[in-house]
Parts: sequence; C-alpha cells; structure tokens
Amino acid sequence: MMSDVTTHIGILFVDLFIPTAQSLKNKRAVLKSIKDRVRPRFNVSVAELDHRDKWQTATLGFGMIGGDQRYLNRELENLLSLIRSHYAADVCDHRIEFY
Repeated sequence: MMSDVTTHIGILFVDLFIPTAQSLKNKRAVLKSIKDRVRPRFNVSVAELDHRDKWQTATLGFGMIGGDQRYLNRELENLLSLIRSHYAADVCDHRIEFY
C-alpha cells in the first residue's frame, strides 16, 4: 500500500491563433502537427478544450503528473517553448496551474 506519496498535477493551457487555417480541416492538421511533435518529447496528455468550431483559434490543455512540482513546471515551460516554435500557430495566451 502506498502512503505519504506527494503527487503534483501540472496543466498547461495554451490559446492559439492559426492564421493559415481556412477551414476546420486546416486547423485540425495544424493541431495534429503540434500534438505529434509534443508527444514523443514530453510524456503528456493533450486535449482540445475550447473553440472547436472556429477555424483559426484553439485552446489546448497539456497535463503531466509527477512528484516534483519544479520539474513539472520546467517541463511545461519547455513544452510551451516547443509550441511557440511551431510555424503555423501563434501562442496568444497561456497559463500553468498545479493541483
């Protein structure tokens, strides 16, 4: 039985603007590209959280769990940097929360 285990959940919320998207299909392709770049480098869960029916905007949520909050924060910041480097999407806003 596990006891006295400290667990932290870190969530990165990212609001994106996708200027090249002219349809939901274009938007989905950009989001898929981001997800495909993120998953091999970071052990995260990812979901589209808002603006599902809009062509050029999206809100993605990335979740991580671990025992060290500083490590999670550093990894989520690195993940944000990777998303910022994506040529087809601009980060409009972001926030990191811990639980």
